Amino acid sequence: MAKLNKIWLPALTIAVVIAAAGCGSGGKASTQNNAAPQQQQQQLQEQKQQQASDSQGVEQPVAPEKNPPGDIPDSQVFVNYSPASGLYKIDVPEGWARMAAGDNATFMDKLDGVSIEISKAAGPITAQSVEKDQVPALKKAEHAVEVQSVSSVKLPGGPAVLVVYTSNSLPDPVTDKQVRLENNRYYYYQKGQLAVLNLYAPQGADNVDQWKRISESFRWQ
Repeated sequence: MAKLNKIWLPALTIAVVIAAAGCGSGGKASTQNNAAPQQQQQQLQEQKQQQASDSQGVEQPVAPEKNPPGDIPDSQVFVNYSPASGLYKIDVPEGWARMAAGDNATFMDKLDGVSIEISKAAGPITAQSVEKDQVPALKKAEHAVEVQSVSSVKLPGGPAVLVVYTSNSLPDPVTDKQVRLENNRYYYYQKGQLAVLNLYAPQGADNVDQWKRISESFRWQ
């Protein structure tokens, strides 16, 4: 009997060692398999958080007013304006607040505005060059810009490029409210000079005739 005990004891020890090794190996594989889905879930969560952060950083268009103010009256009187340099002349609404700096000028009445900016240009412009060079800069400079069209137009003062777009106004300093604006932006070129005329008002306001008069009145001098 003692001989049998001596024979079975090593065999039993080996069986226990193998079983233990098998259990240990199986436990490790199970841990790895569970870790993979957890890692994937964490990555998906991080991606969602990044997407949410990116979307919060992009300003969204505000809803247009249902009954927008901003119609320029048909009885509005216009006066001719020219900077001290005499570089150009243009008709603007009489009585609007004016801010001028050199050849640049802005005329405002509540949420309506007319602005003229002068800069240097390397050569004549086209609808294609404005869409390539000017529109990206416009989208960076203004708020939630959505461009409707870019086209070449013939005006009494010469050829021009018209960009029609909507944008958000600056937040009201008191209420922080923004208004959706519609814009007609004209680019006039002459002899290395670029004039940018921007006409804006709350989206839905009726200023077709008044804006037509202003844009057609621009002349280089």
